[in-house]
Amino acid sequence: MVSQRLSFAVFVGVMALASCAPLSIYYKEGAEVSRLQTDELQCEISALSDVPVNNQIRQEPPIFIPARRYCDGAGNCYIRHGRFERGDIYTVDVNANLRARAEQQCMLDKGYAPTTIPNCPNTVFRAAPKASTRVLPRLTPQSCAIKYQDGTWQIVNQPG
Repeated sequence: MVSQRLSFAVFVGVMALASCAPLSIYYKEGAEVSRLQTDELQCEISALSDVPVNNQIRQEPPIFIPARRYCDGAGNCYIRHGRFERGDIYTVDVNANLRARAEQQCMLDKGYAPTTIPNCPNTVFRAAPKASTRVLPRLTPQSCAIKYQDGTWQIVNQPG
């Protein structure tokens, strides 16, 4: 029960931090968001097929902890002998970077470009009608994004 509450708290924290980050998406002016999502899924599947997961087990090198002398307030001393601590064992997908590049190339081939859109200021957030973007608008230097809790987002072109 405690681990479920902790997991939920970590999830909420991650989601809160994600909502603070700018919106990073693949972008093609005039594309429907549903088409973007379909293309992104197709590219992800294609990249996974072309560059499958290749997990390898790795180990960090061992660390030598030298001998150390410890003394208490009464002048009693002892020596803790030097020792090696085993390096942590971890798993890494050695194809992850190549797979990400393959997915990005697929999206570029479909006419999308990776784009980061800053978050809208609170004044824009409060004033904008609450509606998810359905078609990607023309971006301007005043464009900003509003992210909603359900995972959707809205791109707003501020006057200016």
